[in-house]
Amino acid sequence: MVLLNKWLLSLGTLVLFILLSFVAVFILNKLLKLTTKRVSLDSRIAKSLRRPLRLIIILIGIFIANYYIKPDLHIDGFNLITLYKVIFIFVLTYTLVNILKGFFVWYVENLKIKKKTQVDDTIFQFLTRITTVVLYVIAILIALSFLGIEIKPVLAGLGIAGLAVALALQDTLSNFFSAIYIAVDQPVKIGDFIETSTGEKGYVSDIGWRSTRLRTRENNIIIIPNSKLAQSVVTNYYQVQAKFKVEIPVGISYNSDLNKVEKITAEVAKKIMTETSPNIKDFEPYIRYEAFGDSSINFKVSLMVDDVENKYLLNHKFIKELMKEYRKNKIEIPYPQRDIHIKKL
Repeated sequence: MVLLNKWLLSLGTLVLFILLSFVAVFILNKLLKLTTKRVSLDSRIAKSLRRPLRLIIILIGIFIANYYIKPDLHIDGFNLITLYKVIFIFVLTYTLVNILKGFFVWYVENLKIKKKTQVDDTIFQFLTRITTVVLYVIAILIALSFLGIEIKPVLAGLGIAGLAVALALQDTLSNFFSAIYIAVDQPVKIGDFIETSTGEKGYVSDIGWRSTRLRTRENNIIIIPNSKLAQSVVTNYYQVQAKFKVEIPVGISYNSDLNKVEKITAEVAKKIMTETSPNIKDFEPYIRYEAFGDSSINFKVSLMVDDVENKYLLNHKFIKELMKEYRKNKIEIPYPQRDIHIKKL
């Protein structure tokens, strides 16, 4: 009769804790609905804790129910405390994995809202998988230690295997971590028009875990490994604001009237800038003479455009119009030339 009472008490305790687990999750869901920010870190972590919370409460119920039947927690010489420690390690690992997943989901969503850009979820999914594997490997090693199994040989084997994998996948890992840097630091984002120090330029169409793709103005795709992009000096024409300055080099003959050249060039620059970027009202194009060249007096014309596409149109129209005005006003753009003087001996 006493044994039957113990079993009934044990079963009742287990049922009670199962019900408590559902009540706890129900309360957590109600609290989540009261959260004003759906994308807040607290709400994401709370959502990720629903299953682990239920599991922990049920596990406590099993422990107490078992205690009623077997107070010394030993079965055939095996200490059940050790088993519960192992189970607790895996439940704790499962909880940490869920919290990390919730954090990554929140971070990606928050990044999309703040940066107003698309983020490749594949990078963070891959990072989540790696973190999950690492945490569970650590949990297995701790569990083996609790069970009295020597883990030093296992650690040595894992170290050698890890080194071999790292050497074999050196380039792949370099590209992957560069992708994380690009996604987090956001030196470039999808939709930006960029130019690298090696000359590649185009619109960023995709940032993957291995490479970044640029779509050129000719609608071709350039694939750049992320490690190369991270090491390159990148000009991002969309990073701060759309409008930016354009400098066009020009050279004129030494016989030219510099004041006249400056006046005509400024008029042409103003006209073309108004045609290509009519929204820019607060900038006047200007000219700065720079050097006496071998065949010409060199200067630069500074203009401004409101879009990277207009840069090429402005350049095209300015050169055509400037050439037309120079010919009309007899201003010479000289060919490269050298004067040779022969001295009689």
